[in-house]
Amino acid sequence: MSALELALVYLLAAVLGVAACRWLKLPAILGYLVVGVLIEPHTLGLAFGQDAESVKHLAEYGVVFLMFVIGLEFNLPKLRAMRRHVFGLGLAQVALTMAIATTASIVLASVAAAQWSMSWQSALALSSALAMSSTAIVVKMMADRLELESEHGQRVMGILLLQDLAVVPLLVLIPALSANPERLFSALTLAGLKAALLITLLLAGGQKVMRWWLTLVARRRSEELFMLNLLLMTLGLAWLTERAGLSLALGAFICGALISETEFKYQVESQIRPFHDVLLGLFFITIGMLLDWRLVLWQWPHVLVLLIMLVLFKLALIASLAKWLGASAGVALRTGLYLAQAGEFGFVLLTLSRREGLLAPELFNPVLAAMVLSMLATPFIIMASNRVVMRLVASEWLQQSVQMTNIARQSINTSGHVVICGYGRSGQNLARLLKQEGIPYMALDLDPDRVRQAAAAGDMVAYGDAARQQALVAAGLGRASAVVLTYLDQHSVLNALATIRRLAPQLPVIVRTYSDRDLEKLHAAGATEVVPEAVEGSLMLASHAMALMGVPVRRVIRIVRDQRDARYRLLRGHFHGADDVSEDEMQEERLMTITLPPHTPKGLQLNEALVDAGDVHIVSLRRQGRVYPVVANDTTLEAGDTLLLSGKAEALAAAERLLMR
Repeated sequence: MSALELALVYLLAAVLGVAACRWLKLPAILGYLVVGVLIEPHTLGLAFGQDAESVKHLAEYGVVFLMFVIGLEFNLPKLRAMRRHVFGLGLAQVALTMAIATTASIVLASVAAAQWSMSWQSALALSSALAMSSTAIVVKMMADRLELESEHGQRVMGILLLQDLAVVPLLVLIPALSANPERLFSALTLAGLKAALLITLLLAGGQKVMRWWLTLVARRRSEELFMLNLLLMTLGLAWLTERAGLSLALGAFICGALISETEFKYQVESQIRPFHDVLLGLFFITIGMLLDWRLVLWQWPHVLVLLIMLVLFKLALIASLAKWLGASAGVALRTGLYLAQAGEFGFVLLTLSRREGLLAPELFNPVLAAMVLSMLATPFIIMASNRVVMRLVASEWLQQSVQMTNIARQSINTSGHVVICGYGRSGQNLARLLKQEGIPYMALDLDPDRVRQAAAAGDMVAYGDAARQQALVAAGLGRASAVVLTYLDQHSVLNALATIRRLAPQLPVIVRTYSDRDLEKLHAAGATEVVPEAVEGSLMLASHAMALMGVPVRRVIRIVRDQRDARYRLLRGHFHGADDVSEDEMQEERLMTITLPPHTPKGLQLNEALVDAGDVHIVSLRRQGRVYPVVANDTTLEAGDTLLLSGKAEALAAAERLLMR
């Protein structure tokens, strides 16, 4: 098979695997792993031996770019903000996992040497791989489930951040462990000194040099030159650390950490992402290819025992540590369930241990199989976590009941209020404006720290998930006059819209979004109005630019108003008074309210009443003090109904004659 044919096989397999995972709403990493398992030489045999080895060398660059991105996201303020979870819970998890796993491996080797022959160096290397959890899978699923700011989400993120940092010294430790026993101490000492010296030199003066060099390159205004320099610096520092007897990944991490302190961080992150994703996908394909299914099937009892021991051990340890450090039983169990699997850095450390001769093939394959299977099971464990916690933790029912009671207690005396879903910057600004106008509101948010601070300041906000029926009912959805969704995650917005429309089909819902790309999808899901930030920002930029260019302010206001009228259905037109008599204003779209008289025929439908009215739009219907913004054509009218109509003067006059006769 030629190199081109091999590349086509890999690309086709990757496309099919990722497409299947996207269809099943699973992380793409699982698709890469399954593809690797299917095309490896002992399954479908599409990799063809020696060619696969060449791809493995290329896949090592996926690890380099993975470590580069981790370094790019590394920053001291984030560490300080999460120090209790990072250096408390995270450090305890990694240290205890390695200590217990190393001890258990040594004891098992002494008891069953025939099946589990291992030195303490090999046990330590293996335990470092088992201590890692999957950042890519867990963070993706928590983001989709809006759990990043929850109590268990913060603990999960703290542990994952410490694991990412722990990889750096472990990449130095494992090669040193492969030295001869008589030279082991000197090898560990030398490796530690090399790493400390190199990191100190790079971090002490490297930031200034990096900022100066990137500024110099950016002034040339060439994306190609900037990209080439970025690749040169990443691979150059990786080569430098490898020449120092350390690892490629360590240099890439340092390069990312240096760039993270400059103003070019976000530009670099966007430009390196395609290389990172493609090469990391290739890395996971080769991890799947490493599985020799003949050995795995022959040793399936070992694989099954390792899988169960790995998941249950990490689950019990992490849950116990979280509970010991102050988490409730439900939060502790969720944290353990989310992190019970192996991780992508575990594969990095495991393959490094194998390359350094610390793990024999007969042990490597069962351990690798157990790690792969644990990652494949992770999405299903996370999706079932709430049911597991509810079944096993009796206090969780009480805790959730207390949350719903707290929401209901705050909203019980309100009616005609606005339910604000998401109390970030946009939600808080909206709440202040509503408060100034004397309009009641009830806000829901999933960040416990933000909720605690805002509630202490007297804001009407409670901890709750806007996509959950219980939280919306407790917030008084049935008595509300409107709902505003202020967060930008479209998947969560669509879930919340589905729940709201099921509970209150006629309630107006305003949705905030970043751009106008998904307006039709959000309207179809039940949004009454969608406000794109990009559109509003462009209108403000245009109005300021025109004002500074000397365009009269009244004309600027009219232009902006016309643009908004064209985009927002609820803002089209305005109520006219006696002084609106110019010819231009007579041709503008305007608003009119019509209250149906007592002699309105029973059973009269809206489309029948306005059959000859022309181009008139029904904005809303007000009946017995309640406003319905969505009015169907076959709505039956009643005496006393107030219709808000939009259209030109002639069409509105015709509609008034038809409705009042």
